Amino acid sequence: MNILTTAATVSAFTLSLAMAGSVAAQDCERGTLDDRYCDADGDLIADIPTDPSQLMDPDTLIFAYTPVEDPAVYKGVWSDFLTYLEAKTGKDVIFFPVQSNAAQIEAMRSGRLHIAGFNTGSNPLAVNCAGFRPFTIMASLDGNFGYEMEIITYPGSGIEKVEDIKGNQLAFTSPTSNSGFKAPSAILKGEYDMIPDRDFEAVFSGKHDNSILGVANKDYMAASIANSVLNRMLSRDVVQADQIISIYKSQTFPTTGFGTAYNLTPELQANIQDAFFSFEWEGTSLQEEFEKSNEGQFLPMNYKDFWQVIRQIDTANGVSYACE
Repeated sequence: MNILTTAATVSAFTLSLAMAGSVAAQDCERGTLDDRYCDADGDLIADIPTDPSQLMDPDTLIFAYTPVEDPAVYKGVWSDFLTYLEAKTGKDVIFFPVQSNAAQIEAMRSGRLHIAGFNTGSNPLAVNCAGFRPFTIMASLDGNFGYEMEIITYPGSGIEKVEDIKGNQLAFTSPTSNSGFKAPSAILKGEYDMIPDRDFEAVFSGKHDNSILGVANKDYMAASIANSVLNRMLSRDVVQADQIISIYKSQTFPTTGFGTAYNLTPELQANIQDAFFSFEWEGTSLQEEFEKSNEGQFLPMNYKDFWQVIRQIDTANGVSYACE
């Protein structure tokens, strides 16, 4: 079985969640959404339930950021924003350090995660299988946003161009990552007729920082990564520029999408959105970290338009959003 088939199977398996108290299928329009959700307005995300008994208004809100780097570092990075979120919602907010994309999606689907930033590739899975309602992404102060997938290697690896990966090793991050697996898989197959297992050895590092450190330390010959993560690691001197060589840079993709669980009360969802859009970045821990990748505001967005290219990549890779 080739790695693409395996990845699609892994994605489906990790999201085949046999959970107690599973919501019964509803008779409604839903598109590709799981049976527990409805999409009457056609915006491709789960509608907020109209039945008050299905709504959640927890005293404590759980927030998780996509597991791209050390969770301990990012608990501090988000501390000022989460304090502001507490003030805007009147609720306690806890940072939940997730270790994998699949665990993050499972937590929201099971009702244990209320607010989250899902990485680019995980957004469609979170939307379709966990009832995630994304509404914002980070952007620069002039409104630009996004990142590129880059394939990197180290000086002296013998890899000078993409074709040189043939017969060698390429590190991916996880099957649900856009720049860490989905996009490079589609690009390598479509542009270079290169398929994992047949043309090169594919390994999975788990996270972008693991892949970047692996290349810098010569543990991986090459890796596909999100350059937003690389830029922040360079800014913190975790790796040095002379340890990394980029041999491919993709088109720009949307970055982490932030949103809520579909079944929080409408008032609570509105207060959470207001917290994101009214937060003042200047002088905060969030600014200190994310200005390294030229980000300084939360920009309103919609999943249907902003994630169209990502859904196209999923289609090219044969990825299914089936949750059961």
